[in-house]
Amino acid sequence: MALITDILIALIALLHLYICWFEMFAWESRGPKIFSSFPAKLFAPTKAMAANQGLYNAFLGAGLIWALLISDPLWARNVALFFLTCVGVAGLYGAVTVTRKILYIQTVPACLAIASLCLPYAL
Repeated sequence: MALITDILIALIALLHLYICWFEMFAWESRGPKIFSSFPAKLFAPTKAMAANQGLYNAFLGAGLIWALLISDPLWARNVALFFLTCVGVAGLYGAVTVTRKILYIQTVPACLAIASLCLPYAL
């Protein structure tokens, strides 16, 4: 994979590991600041749900890191493409159901990484 593609994938992986940390360990402390439209009284009762979501974000981050560590270029591309597509779809769903900001935070970077990943094959 090209350097720009690797950087995009690494940044998206780091983003999802941050989201994992936030949802699993800082939901009640940082959550009200990040999701200001969500009623503050609901952060404590939804802590377990947020932690579950955080675990899924950890899987996305881990999958993207795995893609960067695979030595076979075709296999690395396919694994990266799968996890980037998962990130993009999750971002679309989040944009529709939670806040449009998720589209720009998750989906747009994933689509840029997918384009960067597939561009050499389109030429």
